[in-house]
Amino acid sequence: MRFQPVSFVALTDHVVSCITAVPGQMRVVVDGAPASRPGDLADALIDPLRVLGRQVIRVRADDFLRLASLRFEHGKTDEESRYSSWLDEGALRREVLTGDKVLPSLWNAATDRATRADYVPLPPGGVVVVDGELLLGRGLPFDLAVHLWLSPAALARRTPADDAWSLPVFARYDAEVDPLTTADVAVRFDDPQHPAMRVD
Repeated sequence: MRFQPVSFVALTDHVVSCITAVPGQMRVVVDGAPASRPGDLADALIDPLRVLGRQVIRVRADDFLRLASLRFEHGKTDEESRYSSWLDEGALRREVLTGDKVLPSLWNAATDRATRADYVPLPPGGVVVVDGELLLGRGLPFDLAVHLWLSPAALARRTPADDAWSLPVFARYDAEVDPLTTADVAVRFDDPQHPAMRVD
């Protein structure tokens, strides 16, 4: 597997070109551990796509987490729960990844209440951009998958101490899903200013 150093701007431009190469509606995911800040790349796609005439709906997977009583049934630091059941996968699939309307958010995890967001029509050529963690390998119907990968050392260094318990979760994800291989656009992201993109 070969990787080519690129700038963050060049990475953004490449993902935009991958999206615009496909006519019609697109569901795009930017996947990565929180320490890789996948939302930053997802946000960076919005303006270039709109300039090119593509309407964008931004969705954060964190707004589709299960109720706290379900997420933390086995404790707030349970690795298996984080890996397999924090995300309300069915809701994300139903409300975001199918059909011609999108619910931008469902659940506010901080307040543990429904967001009461309104549905947004997804027009022909519209693009849904989702960011979050552990989203690949679930069979979710994304049309383009981008993964931001951190080496174990970089992940440990950039993960806050109160979330260090999650490091084995992401090690398991790398081992079982192998996102560097399975993503359409795979990026080594140890240095956000100097990423390296997989060359197929």
